[in-house]
Amino acid sequence: MDPQAQQTAIKHYAEMQSAPRFPLHLPVELQSQSGACPAETQNISANGVLFAIDRDVPVGSLVDFTILLPGDVVGSRCDVQIDCHGRVVRSFEDKGRRGVGVVIDEYHFERA
Repeated sequence: MDPQAQQTAIKHYAEMQSAPRFPLHLPVELQSQSGACPAETQNISANGVLFAIDRDVPVGSLVDFTILLPGDVVGSRCDVQIDCHGRVVRSFEDKGRRGVGVVIDEYHFERA
């Protein structure tokens, strides 16, 4: 990555980190170029999601996932499904499990 692109990525990541995060632990399936893998959300913000996952998903990878928010969490009589497309901006190891930070580039809400 060239130095200017790296600086832009760092600035965008800092902005992403400043959004309020909500600690929601929900099961999801993360789809990437290397296939599908079960994951669990650790926190969700307006800008992205932090996942706990058992395998490495490299920074820059494009990912798709669906989050099913329970109705009682969002104040609805029915669950809300959010179909998301994003990219990995952070990958690290913590207590033997991978942490993967994803910026959401596109999303679509549906009632489940």
